[in-house]
Amino acid sequence: MKNKYVDFISDEHLLNCVENLHKSYLKAKNKISKKSFYTNKVDTIKLTFDSKFNDISEDDLIQAEILRQIDKSINNSIGTFHEQVLGGIQGFEVGNLSGFDIKANDDTLFADIKNKHNTMNSSSAEALFQKLSRYADNYKKAKCYWVQILAKGSFNEHWKGDINGKEYSHSRVFKISGDQFYALLTGKDDALFQLYKALPKAIDDYLKSLEKDNSVKENSALEEITSQTEKSKRSILNQITFENYSYYLGFDKL
Repeated sequence: MKNKYVDFISDEHLLNCVENLHKSYLKAKNKISKKSFYTNKVDTIKLTFDSKFNDISEDDLIQAEILRQIDKSINNSIGTFHEQVLGGIQGFEVGNLSGFDIKANDDTLFADIKNKHNTMNSSSAEALFQKLSRYADNYKKAKCYWVQILAKGSFNEHWKGDINGKEYSHSRVFKISGDQFYALLTGKDDALFQLYKALPKAIDDYLKSLEKDNSVKENSALEEITSQTEKSKRSILNQITFENYSYYLGFDKL
């Protein structure tokens, strides 16, 4: 029977990957309480400029800041989503904290997946090259890849060059863009495009299968802050400033 979504992994596997990512979203939303929102000091001077210059209400501004914090924690989960999808392709498996993200069952391929091309500094890049080189040395038939799901071009090439003042190259260490890596594992040039086109339908089908669960408390931070403003009669920004910087000279007068 023909697959409903893409032709390189089962419908069930794709829906499981969507479900896992949805759980990560719910967890991230549920984590943003007032306490966690304040973990890194909120820059209320910048938020004041944002509110005035962009003509955004304080409520909308704080909601956007909360969503920005959620987005930071979700980025890693997006990379995990791709690992899980690719691990469902016949002949490949997910690393599960084994030092690699994806490997071929016959040990002819190892890969480390980054969702974006710019997520590593030079030290991280050096460590990754050294790790991939070790896999290539230990498995003589293996090609080892630094995968950039969202890259600045479409490529599959040797990864070589100067990193931290040292010249690196290895005959079986490569860097590869997301589209080319999906094509490499599936044998289908348009595999990543298939996934992109199928996601809205797969997500809708998954969401329709859920029972409405009101037990998940999303983004309680704004609600907690607003409840304090009702008592203090401060604006939302003043309340946040007071709660973050009341120990600063003069700020206790807010």
